[in-house]
Amino acid sequence: MKGRNMSRWRDPSKDPRAEHKTNLITPAGYERLKSTREWLWRVKHPELAQKVNEAAANGDRSENADYTYNKRELNRTLSRIRYLDIRLDALQVVDRLPADPGKIYFGALVTLEDEDTGAEAHYRIVGPDEADASKGALSIDAPFVRQLLGKGLDDIVTQPQGEGPDISWIITAIQYPDFH
Repeated sequence: MKGRNMSRWRDPSKDPRAEHKTNLITPAGYERLKSTREWLWRVKHPELAQKVNEAAANGDRSENADYTYNKRELNRTLSRIRYLDIRLDALQVVDRLPADPGKIYFGALVTLEDEDTGAEAHYRIVGPDEADASKGALSIDAPFVRQLLGKGLDDIVTQPQGEGPDISWIITAIQYPDFH
């Protein structure tokens, strides 16, 4: 069977799109997703719809690059809006402290110290929708974060390295900044 809707076969057990995603999010992350959805619907969608209408008015659509490009962008925008609608409904906003704030759970700001070099690292435990390793926001679904969950001050966590020696981290601080 041939057609544009066909894609390559993926092994379901190894498909990254099938991985479980935690439905937790911080209040700030939820507001960012909600505002992104609103911007796409109220600003970008009307702009693209107007461009598609203008390009369609120019005549033959089969050879009209403006029409083709803007129609594709409009479809991508609508797809993203649908995804955000479904995702926002599924998310659970965590807006309170855990029962034991002396341990690492969702929303924690964790300070770690390298046992060998003394270098410090600061990470925030967030949901997969707001994870950004470059800003120190790690997903609760990440393997390293799974090791951190439930640990307390002065506990040691080992982070395996691909080719080098493992890094041992000492937990030096645990804070919950958004829940005061």
